[in-house]
Amino acid sequence: MKIKILGPGCKNCQKLESEVSNVLKELELQADVEKVEDMEKIMEHDVFMTPGLVINDKVRVSGRVPKGEEIKKWIKEEQ
Repeated sequence: MKIKILGPGCKNCQKLESEVSNVLKELELQADVEKVEDMEKIMEHDVFMTPGLVINDKVRVSGRVPKGEEIKKWIKEEQ
């Protein structure tokens, strides 16, 4: 599973990264987690508001930090 966290490294981006990490630990899953900070690469995903979350090349959210339960649901859908 490939997970990308899109954002320049702001507080919300860090919070999203933490939420993703917590969910992966809770589900006992391994994933390739990549932080994407380059704005051109972020915009390649049609994300114009950060933070953004991409799971297996599907944009799941942008412009807010989702709750852990939302992230868990999306990860389970991609298993």
